[in-house]
Amino acid sequence: MPTRSTPQQTADAWNATCPEGTAVRYWTGLREGDGKTGQTRSQAEVLQGHTAVVWVTGHGACIALSHVEPQL
Repeated sequence: MPTRSTPQQTADAWNATCPEGTAVRYWTGLREGDGKTGQTRSQAEVLQGHTAVVWVTGHGACIALSHVEPQL
């Protein structure tokens, strides 16, 4: 059975390839449709020990990395 990444491992992997300012597509609710576009305005971090998140321009709250795609 594959080992699942911890939230910290997920954040670290994101930060290794996506610096602050990375262009992204993101979804604030269900991951449906085209989503919105913006840029990260922080490094990824772990929110309250359970969810890897990042802050994105144009949105007032952090967004789970499961709902963010880098546009490299």
